Amino acid sequence: MSFALSAPLQQAVYAALRDDAALAELVGAAIFDAAPAGELPPVYVQLGDETVRDASDASGNGAIHWFNIAVVSDDPGFAVAKRVAGAVSDVLNDGELTLSRGQLISLSFERATAKMVGTQRLRRVDMRFRARVQDG
Repeated sequence: MSFALSAPLQQAVYAALRDDAALAELVGAAIFDAAPAGELPPVYVQLGDETVRDASDASGNGAIHWFNIAVVSDDPGFAVAKRVAGAVSDVLNDGELTLSRGQLISLSFERATAKMVGTQRLRRVDMRFRARVQDG
């Protein structure tokens, strides 16, 4: 098993989201690895936690990555957050991403949770994706 493909996978996911025209119409450049300090945009996408498990086989080293992407909106209702989450899902589900090292074997949406958070009554959609990668 190797964790070496985690950073290339994250870079490819970020680039795919950043370069998608439909998502850019909804959030502009508000796609973050970590939300910036100060005032946040009214809606944004943030890369989240990741869990990795070995998936090496006779063909070589590989891993399965489960990673989260959050959509946060201050809009009063879930419509905006869900629209953005749908655009994120459209980009990533069965996406064909090019990694700087290794290769993406598969990428799929697994689940999502939509919830109201905090005293500011923000709307948040947490999505989980599954990526199978192979080194070499």
